[in-house]
Amino acid sequence: MAKINLSFDEMWEKIIACDRTYDGLFFTAVKTTKIYCRPSCRSRKPKKVNVEFYQDINEVEKAGYRACKRCQPEVEHTPQIDLIRKAIAFLINHYKQRVILEDIANHVGVSSFYLERLFKQETGKTPRAYLEKIRIDKAANLLQNTGLTNLEICYETGFHSTSNFYRIFRQEKQCSPSEYRRRIENELGEL
Repeated sequence: MAKINLSFDEMWEKIIACDRTYDGLFFTAVKTTKIYCRPSCRSRKPKKVNVEFYQDINEVEKAGYRACKRCQPEVEHTPQIDLIRKAIAFLINHYKQRVILEDIANHVGVSSFYLERLFKQETGKTPRAYLEKIRIDKAANLLQNTGLTNLEICYETGFHSTSNFYRIFRQEKQCSPSEYRRRIENELGEL
């Protein structure tokens, strides 16, 4: 399985959202219970400080964790789910580049028509919309954790047009990148 480039905070967001499209791409291990789960597990969420993430089931089991009885992360999925996992891993690892549907389809070994239909069926989004979501999540993370300008973040996250970046950011976050940064700074200032 291909390794994915997600930060701790990005993986944390995926388990809070119970995002099943990341199942099999990484596992959530809880230090206090010594149990590991899928990102989509509906069990009570642990405290953030008690969580570790692993991208390989052998690593997590070697570290002494046992599988959750509720989500059964050790049970394999269907070939279609594995195909979607590969496509998502490809998108995560190539989000900075120009990616077209044919690139993803070639990577996973199916036709672009079949991939788009299956991807939308499983995730509720087209591969393009999913890629845009990944880019916006990365941009939000950069806005929160760096001093990069909006323009720098636009290009750092794979957008090739600032107007497209601002439009999609507003669609996803219901505010502009500058408003998002101010909101985060205000929230941190109140702590």
